[in-house]
Amino acid sequence: MSREPRRPRQRCAPLIPQPRGGRAQRAVYLLLALCAGALLLAGQPLVPTARSLTFHFATLQIGALLKATCYLAEEIFHLDSRHHGSFWRALSTCFPLPWHGATLLVCGSAYVAVLGDGQPLGLHLILASLCQLLILALGLQKPSAVEMSEMSERSKQNVAHGLAWSYYVGYLKIVLPRMKKSMEEFSRVNPNLPVCRKTWKLHILVPLSCDVCDELEKADSNIQYVTDLTETTLARAGTKKRVYKHSLYAIRDEENQLWHCAVEYATPLQSLYAMSQDECAAFSREERLEQAKLFYRTLEEILKGSKECADAYRLIAYEEPEEAERHFLSREIVWHLRQEHHEEISVLEGSHPHTPSTALDSAELNLQISVSDLPQPLRTDGF
Repeated sequence: MSREPRRPRQRCAPLIPQPRGGRAQRAVYLLLALCAGALLLAGQPLVPTARSLTFHFATLQIGALLKATCYLAEEIFHLDSRHHGSFWRALSTCFPLPWHGATLLVCGSAYVAVLGDGQPLGLHLILASLCQLLILALGLQKPSAVEMSEMSERSKQNVAHGLAWSYYVGYLKIVLPRMKKSMEEFSRVNPNLPVCRKTWKLHILVPLSCDVCDELEKADSNIQYVTDLTETTLARAGTKKRVYKHSLYAIRDEENQLWHCAVEYATPLQSLYAMSQDECAAFSREERLEQAKLFYRTLEEILKGSKECADAYRLIAYEEPEEAERHFLSREIVWHLRQEHHEEISVLEGSHPHTPSTALDSAELNLQISVSDLPQPLRTDGF
C-alpha cells in the first residue's frame, strides 16, 4: 500500500503592528467637513449660530486653561527637581505655548458669545468653568489607551524602545560585526560540518510570549548544542576582559537532516517576562505582548539602519501555538534556515530570488512571507 507524501505544515506567522499613520487626523478633517455641511444645510441664522459656536470654543479654551492651572499647582512644588528652579519653565510646560493669546481669546470669545443675550459675562464664565471642572473631577478627559500608546510610541518612551536600544548598543553592535569572522574560523577548523554561508549570522529568537528557556535543548529535543564560537574579549564599563561568545547548535528537521547555526534568544525579553510577574511593575500579560511586538519592530528598524551589522543577523519572531508541540521551535528555526539556503542557491545560479515586501501594511505586518512549498526570502534587504 503506497503512502502519500507528507505535506509540509503551513507556518503560522505572528502579526507585528506597524507605526500608526495619520488616519485619525484625516478622520478629524472628514468629520469636520461633514459637520460644517450639516450646519449649512440646517439653514439656521448666521449670527446666533456664530455666537453659539464661539461660546462652545471659548468653553473648551477655558477648560484647557483650568486643567493647566491644576497641573501648575503640583509643579510649583517640584521647581528645583524638575524645572531647574525656574517658575517660568514650569509655567511653559503646563500651559499651551501661546497661553497669553489663548487667555485673550477666551475672554474675547466669551464676550462675543454673550453679546445681546441679556445675561452677564461673569455668569457665562462661571458656568463654563463649572462644567469644565466637573469634567476634570470626574476624569472624563483622560486619554484613552490608544492615545497613550500612540504618544509613547511617537516619543520613543516605551519600555520596548529602551530595551531594544540597550540590546543593540550594549550587545549586538559589539558582537554582530565579528560574527562572519567567527563563523569562518569555525568552518575552517571544522570542514566536515556543512554550514551554508547564508546562515553565517546570529539567529535571534523573539518569542512574543517572552518565555525564554535558558537551555535550548530543554525547549526542543531536536536542538542540540555543538560548540562555542570564538570568544570576543573587551574591556567594558570597568570590567576587564569581558567575554562575548555564541553557541553553535545542530537543528534536526522532520527529514532527520541536521542544520547548523548560531542561535540564541533576545535576552531583554526575560526582563519583560519578569516585569509581568512582579506586582511592583504593574505589567499585565496584554501589555507584555504589546511591548514584545514593539520590541521586535524597534529592533528590526535599528538593525536595518546599521551598516556594520548588515547581513550578520536574522530575527525570528514567533508565537507559540496554544497546544504544546514538541518540536515547534526547531521547525521554526529550520524554516528560516531553508530560506537562507534557498537564497544562497539562487545567488550561485546567477538569479535573484524573489523577495516579497515586508513593508508594513495598513493594519499589521504579517511576517508570513510565503505560503508556497519553496521558502522565500524573509527580508527585503537580502538577509
